[in-house]
This record gives sequence, structure tokens and C-alpha cells, in this order.
Amino acid sequence: MKDCRGPSSRTGRRPATTQDRISTVGIELFTQQGFDETSVDQVAEACGIARRTLFRYFPSKNAIPWGDFDAHLAEMRTQLAAQPADISIADALTAALLQFNALPASEKANHHKRMSLILRVPALQAYSVVMYEGWRTVIAEYVAGRLGTSPTDHVPRTVGYLLLGIAMSAYEQWLEDDSLELSQLLAAGMHWLYDGLSPLGEQDAQQ
Repeated sequence: MKDCRGPSSRTGRRPATTQDRISTVGIELFTQQGFDETSVDQVAEACGIARRTLFRYFPSKNAIPWGDFDAHLAEMRTQLAAQPADISIADALTAALLQFNALPASEKANHHKRMSLILRVPALQAYSVVMYEGWRTVIAEYVAGRLGTSPTDHVPRTVGYLLLGIAMSAYEQWLEDDSLELSQLLAAGMHWLYDGLSPLGEQDAQQ
């Protein structure tokens, strides 16, 4: 996500290879040419690396749009661990969710393309389910730690699914209209999680 050097920037000194750089180049090619129409060899060539080198960073083509997802999950764990112990679980999750999804203006366009691929390309959906599981697990582990239970217990697992639903709904809305603020969409989703569905009025339900 951090390196936005495009696939055409191949003059001069070769940039350092990183997972996020390969992902950025791949996202641009997938967006321009189509995911199914773009080969791993084309991504590797655009990055100035060999096919075998690309596979040292990613196990498959389907993994490329996700970037260094393990590092992002570690970041989420760090953000949750940094939340004060004297605030509610809901407040801690809201703060971490907003922090995790905060985007500098320079990354907005690339992230929009990334999430459009992840949420809308049929060939990526099976792989995405595996990645969502890792994200939900981070949430469930935090909730379980606060409650003194197991991450696989019903409550932590349910909270993991709830937060994933809030995040996915916010991203889908943002992809439909990127003039909306992603942080506001996420905060609104968490607001409904706080209050439940019963207080929703007719006006809220139409939003």
C-alpha cells in the first residue's frame, strides 16, 4: 500500500522489491487489463523481477491484491493491544477499526482499486474468504482476551463476524461513491452495532 510506483516506471535504478510494491503494480495491471486477463508473468515483468522471485513473496496470483496482509494483521493486533483496558470492548474495537482503515490521501486511489478487486472479482472470492478468517481471528482473540474466554467461543466469534460485516458494508458503499468518507461509514456501522437494530427509524434504515 505504501509504494505507488506504477508498472511503467522502469527507467533508471530498479526500485527495491517488496510485497507492497509488487501488489501495487499488480493492482494497476489487474485494473487496466482485467484480473483474469493478466498473468503472473506480466506482473513479474512489470516489476522487473523473475516469476520465481514473485512467488517468494506471494503464494498465488490471488494473493497479490492483498499485499503484505500478515503485516497488516500484526498492525491490527498492535492497535488493539494499545487500547486502554478501562474502556469498553465496543469503544476499543471502534478506535482500532478506524485507526486500521485510516488512509493518507496519497493511498486512497490505490486502495480503492485494491478493494474493488477484492470485493468484485469473482475469481478472488474463495481466496478472500481465507483472508477474512484471519482478520476475524484477530478481533476474536482480542474480545476473548478481554472476556477471559476462548477465541472460538460464540461471543468472540460473533463479534469477529459483526465487525467484518461492518467493514465490508462500509467498503462496498465507498466503492459505489468514493466522495463519501470511509471513516464515517465505518463509524456509522459501529454506531448501529452499539445500539442494535431496534432503534433504527425509517430514515436511518434507508441510509
